[in-house]
Amino acid sequence: MSHDDFQIEPIRGLPEVPPEGEKILWQGAPSWRALARDAFKLYWVAGYFVVMAVWRAVDVAAARTVAEGAQSAIPMLVLGAIACGIIALIAYVQAKTTVYTITNRRVAMRIGAALTVTLNLPYKWIGSVDLTKRRDGTGSIAMQLMGSTRLSYLVCWPHVRPWRMSKTEPTLRCIPDAEKIAHLLAESAQARLTEIALKPGEVEAAAPAHPVAAG
Repeated sequence: MSHDDFQIEPIRGLPEVPPEGEKILWQGAPSWRALARDAFKLYWVAGYFVVMAVWRAVDVAAARTVAEGAQSAIPMLVLGAIACGIIALIAYVQAKTTVYTITNRRVAMRIGAALTVTLNLPYKWIGSVDLTKRRDGTGSIAMQLMGSTRLSYLVCWPHVRPWRMSKTEPTLRCIPDAEKIAHLLAESAQARLTEIALKPGEVEAAAPAHPVAAG
């Protein structure tokens, strides 16, 4: 019998039906390949094992023969392949269980493989949005939270901006078409904050909302 851990969700990625007037503008998830590369440092791990294998081969070859040196590197390469395979699997599971949602009122993040949580981030909580792009079009959108809003870095990882532990910045990590999504997020936040700020009879414009900085 098939089983879906998220079958109780009324809408994919959200714990409840959005209130009247709220519209889903975009839903997506990390690219597992980009997540393995950027969050889990797959290339660095692979490089480490290659360097160790070469060092082992050269060391043995200097004392014995080139053939024996090459043979001595095989176990290290096999171990590296296993480690990289595990990293790729973890990244794949993380990507498959993650749903990022942008609505006209908030950003929602359903994250976590073993312990699943859903973060609801109204636009009024978000002070700025920073975009980091890669050449393949993937990228991460980090959200700096205002005021006393605090999130656990460990609970949210890897869906956070790296090394920002004192004030965790939830991040739409390693998503395709990141620049396009960043502009959608900024425009949606601007529109929502303008809607909140303007009262009947007021004519002055609301202050600009979330700038997008490409890095």
